[in-house]
Amino acid sequence: MSATRTVICSLLAALVLVARPGAQRPAEGTDPARRAKGMNGIVSMVKPESVGMSSQRLTRIRAFIQGYLDRGEIAGAVTLVARHGKIVHFEAQGHRSREEQAPMQTDTIFSLMSMTKPIVSTALMMLWEEGHFLLDDPIAKWLPHYADKRVPDNGQLVAARPVTIRHVLTHTSGLSLTGNDGPAVENALATPAQREAAAQQQRQRAAAAAPRPMTLQDAIDRAAPIPLNFQPGTQWQYGASTDYVAVLVEKMTGMTIDEFTRQRIFQPLGMVDTQYNIPRDKVGRVAAVYRPDEQGRITLLRKPEYREPTTYFPGVAGMSGTAIDYFRYAQMLLNGGELDGTRLLGRMTVSQMFTNQVGTDKPVYVRGDGWGFGLGAGVLLDPAKAQDAMSPGTWSWGGADGTLFYIDPREDLVALLMVQLNPYAKSQIRPKFSNVVAQAIVDDAADRVPRVIGFQPLR
Repeated sequence: MSATRTVICSLLAALVLVARPGAQRPAEGTDPARRAKGMNGIVSMVKPESVGMSSQRLTRIRAFIQGYLDRGEIAGAVTLVARHGKIVHFEAQGHRSREEQAPMQTDTIFSLMSMTKPIVSTALMMLWEEGHFLLDDPIAKWLPHYADKRVPDNGQLVAARPVTIRHVLTHTSGLSLTGNDGPAVENALATPAQREAAAQQQRQRAAAAAPRPMTLQDAIDRAAPIPLNFQPGTQWQYGASTDYVAVLVEKMTGMTIDEFTRQRIFQPLGMVDTQYNIPRDKVGRVAAVYRPDEQGRITLLRKPEYREPTTYFPGVAGMSGTAIDYFRYAQMLLNGGELDGTRLLGRMTVSQMFTNQVGTDKPVYVRGDGWGFGLGAGVLLDPAKAQDAMSPGTWSWGGADGTLFYIDPREDLVALLMVQLNPYAKSQIRPKFSNVVAQAIVDDAADRVPRVIGFQPLR
């Protein structure tokens, strides 16, 4: 081959690498053998210093995760940090399945559990933008059998206020699919009427515990007679509310939530590995789920295996996906509803989602002190009370199998921790992860204006 032809071929190869979406040379110092893979080849990464972060300090994330691996507290992890829309850290460590000695990869698929909730809530807010409803509309407009709900009060069942769409988006609805996650009314029952009301509740709970319904709509129809756990809007209770968010999407569109999220969110954003039903040809990329023993060392809870497709698509959980997919979803929100020319939401809608909707008198106990709740996820209100090293206005949630994401608008930052550990709380891996991310930010924050941030109440 002539020298001229060699040069031309080299130039063409370089142009192909640059032109392919998402294909770019990894950040300086990255081992080429461990290049992060995304939906279209090599994920675009930049030198951390170009976005105000320290390369040296970001290496502490690797050391932090390695400590958990060395102590046998997790099998593996994928961690991702992006600032100003640019990925500066994306790494896989350990094993996706320790029993199979299968290494963790950056395209490993994780059980997202409650990280399903923000996505489903986003779906409903897309319909809000289209004028399908107002946030304070009662859900009974679409679920008429949820009109005239009852609620326990001093041992009796009394009329409840209407449950609204805002209530189900914020976990202040009092709704339950089983009746087992609310306060019992059986205690100190003084009259036959009270005892009969309690017996009725027990019968309804037993009916709800019958064989698993085939669809979410079936489950919600079955749960309609169950009394509310409290008057809507008076408490924050983590439970079935987002199942009602999902079924409202289905009622308004005639599509299942699986179809809607796939066609209206995942496909437009290029989230090729996020789904309810994992195809058989992707099972080899699924991570095993582990449980900690009393000393914190892990044992196998759930191994990766193919499961027959389901028709039951809950709003509260059920999706699986990769770190890079969830990053694309989170970055879309941080950008004000747009990513790579695809717009799913308007900027003001995202700011509404990032606004605390529950006041300061309803503890969001799943995240701890200092947190409120927006439309679909938690909102950090007071870092002085929280364990997390994030800015006020951060929008975040996690899954029961250990995954975590957060969007920090003030720092223009997205971070993801993907592990499979259930329960995860005693490990403290989540708040500690936010510490090792935050300490790598080294630039000046003066005069930075967030693109999206929750609206603040007038004083």
